[in-house]
Amino acid sequence: MAEIKRSIETLCVQGGYTPGNGEPRQIPIVQSTTFKYSTSEDMGKLFDLEASGYFYSRLQNPTCDTVARRICELEGGSAAMLTSSGQAANFFAVFNIASAGDHVVASSAIYGGTYNLFAVTMKRMGVEFTFVSPDATEEELNAAFRPETKAVFGETIANPALTVLDIELFAKVAHEHGVPLIIDNTFATPVNCRPFEWGADIVTHSTTKYMDGHGSAVGGCIVDSGKFDWMKHADKFPGLCTPDDSYHGVTYAEKFGIEGAFITKATAQLMRDFGCTQSPQSAFLLGLGLESLHVRMERHCSNALAIAKYLASHEKVEWVTYPGLEGDKYYELAKKYMPNGTCGVVSFGVKGGRAAAEKFMKELKLGAIETHVADARTCCLHPASATHRQMNDDELRAAGVSPDLIRYSTGIENKDDLIADIEAALATL
Repeated sequence: MAEIKRSIETLCVQGGYTPGNGEPRQIPIVQSTTFKYSTSEDMGKLFDLEASGYFYSRLQNPTCDTVARRICELEGGSAAMLTSSGQAANFFAVFNIASAGDHVVASSAIYGGTYNLFAVTMKRMGVEFTFVSPDATEEELNAAFRPETKAVFGETIANPALTVLDIELFAKVAHEHGVPLIIDNTFATPVNCRPFEWGADIVTHSTTKYMDGHGSAVGGCIVDSGKFDWMKHADKFPGLCTPDDSYHGVTYAEKFGIEGAFITKATAQLMRDFGCTQSPQSAFLLGLGLESLHVRMERHCSNALAIAKYLASHEKVEWVTYPGLEGDKYYELAKKYMPNGTCGVVSFGVKGGRAAAEKFMKELKLGAIETHVADARTCCLHPASATHRQMNDDELRAAGVSPDLIRYSTGIENKDDLIADIEAALATL
């Protein structure tokens, strides 16, 4: 029987899990660290990667794998894994193919925590990063590559700069240099953009954001497109294309092919050693969030557009950035990659700079000041004094974050109530 292609809406609700006769309708929470086997030989097959199954939840757990399958189907990938956070997902996605002495090209307009991970922590581990403008030309991108470059990294919609990456261009250049493009698709979600359809090879998510959608559980996910041919570039990726002595000499690209090598290595090697595991309880909550993702994203986007239009016409507002707003610098790119909507986050600055921004936020009643974004409830943040405070002014500007920037994450409340709340806060300035 031919496979039936399901819509995004149906996959959000039913992807990754089809209960059998008399089985639970909801994804079961397998709250167990370990799993029993009848013989040592049975367990040995798991350790040799000769059989599928579970032996320790630090590596894999049935609840986590079920939810990962749903996200994999949503993105149109071949394999996926959950991690303890979005930071862990980005670290694993890069470190799975780049180690000491290697180099990565990354967009400068990325989440501040990711920038710090790359520019400081992974640099200490010997991985060098060159940061390029998200608006870089093909020539500028080519100039950033080195012989030891192993990947290109960017965000579909940057947090909080709201730049839109030209995925096709970045993918084209990455592939010409024989390396994969890794895209953090947190803000757009697969409901609004599926980067694999535009040439990306690996997708990451902070599932803490829209996918969970209710501020209930921190988590991350990595999805492999299953399309990048590691063996074609075997000299660049010895970790995937030569025997892994720490795992019985398995060569991942040979044994699991282009569709399974990347995630299998990340699970068997990195999750084994770093243990950045998502708990079954968190995965269950994530699964619940995914069921309404398609409904919530539509409301997030319509609310955000209404608020962006309101702010753009207000005399006390200095500037507004929202890729879904006509006239925005990234409006045309957003229409290309995300024709049905972008995200629920609006960035803007009020007249009066940093001090005025902080006063405005204190006056909001519905928009809570939180180190969070992409929630069903509206929240806001001043990144220069919070998520991006580790950056100096030059780094802030390179990341598209000005000192007066307010990141306003529109929830799914009534848009008129949110606009009234903003109006009352602006009146105090």
